[in-house]
Amino acid sequence: MSRVINFSAGPSVLPEAVLKIAAEEMLDYKGSGQSVMEMSHRSKVYDGIIKEAEALLREVMEIPDNYKVLFLQGGASSQFAMVPLNLMNKSGKADYVVTGQWAKKAAKEAARYGNVNIVASSEDKTFSYIPKLDKSTFTPDADYFHICMNNTIYGTVYNELPDTGDVPLVADISSCILSRKIDVSKFGVLYAGAQKNMAPAGLTIVIIREDLIGNAQEITPTMFNYQTHADNGSMFNTPPCYTIYMAKLVLEWVKNEIGGLDKMYELNQKKADLLYNFLDNSKLFKGTVVKEDRSLMNVPFITGDADLDAEFIKACTDAGIVNIKGHRSVGGMRASIYNAMPIEGIEKLIEVMKEFEANHV
Repeated sequence: MSRVINFSAGPSVLPEAVLKIAAEEMLDYKGSGQSVMEMSHRSKVYDGIIKEAEALLREVMEIPDNYKVLFLQGGASSQFAMVPLNLMNKSGKADYVVTGQWAKKAAKEAARYGNVNIVASSEDKTFSYIPKLDKSTFTPDADYFHICMNNTIYGTVYNELPDTGDVPLVADISSCILSRKIDVSKFGVLYAGAQKNMAPAGLTIVIIREDLIGNAQEITPTMFNYQTHADNGSMFNTPPCYTIYMAKLVLEWVKNEIGGLDKMYELNQKKADLLYNFLDNSKLFKGTVVKEDRSLMNVPFITGDADLDAEFIKACTDAGIVNIKGHRSVGGMRASIYNAMPIEGIEKLIEVMKEFEANHV
């Protein structure tokens, strides 16, 4: 069997150890005589799976007891509506920082349900930095303050959280969940599509402080009300059963094989440093993000010549490296180096970059 080196931004590479366990249990999960794919979500066996997945997530992320963990569907994009429908319920106002395409879409969606104040944006420089914030521009009576923690397309990350005082901070953490420790208590809501760092596509994680549940706007559909899912243990309807099972396996891997989020962060830092150090010293390739805001998860880079970029992408494909092409909105290349990307994958990419540079400089 030959596996490629997969730098996909999502759905992304999964740990091989996890895939092997899933393969072994595909036809018969722990003697149940059935696959997780086909068992009833109301069964005692599946009840054990979803409860264990939640317990592991709480343990690994150190989630306080006054937060609910919800296993939902619809991707992070569904949260662009669910957040304002559930939280924009007092002043009808919310603050947003626009640091990329997803933050921009979130703000646009929220504006359908209330008044959105764009506190700051980095669109003026193609979202290549995280803007400095001026507290005087914050809305004092905002119902919440929204950020996208890690920007998948543009490769930026918040290293310092905005001080929002009593206003609940809401963050999209789709592309950085489980990559390092996050102080959950500093947020009102955290949400993430699981397909980048946690599981296959189909699962959306919501971590929400309990006092923010139960005051949804009147127009909120039943399925978009956090109360619905909190009251029913994420079982109001059929959840994404198999994806939750896969998330459980990934959480076991993070806890038992990696050693937790501090160890995970060390590995991610080491991988990112290797790639950024090469880019900083390259005569051909260069990163596109200001150094202080560089993501550990997504590394966009260019040669400065679109034809040369295309040639390099082909060289990668020939070398067994796939999904290195940058997002269609920005071009160039992007290496998404999520938790499951082994350091050998980074080393192979750098090897190909060195050879390509030697032949073109």
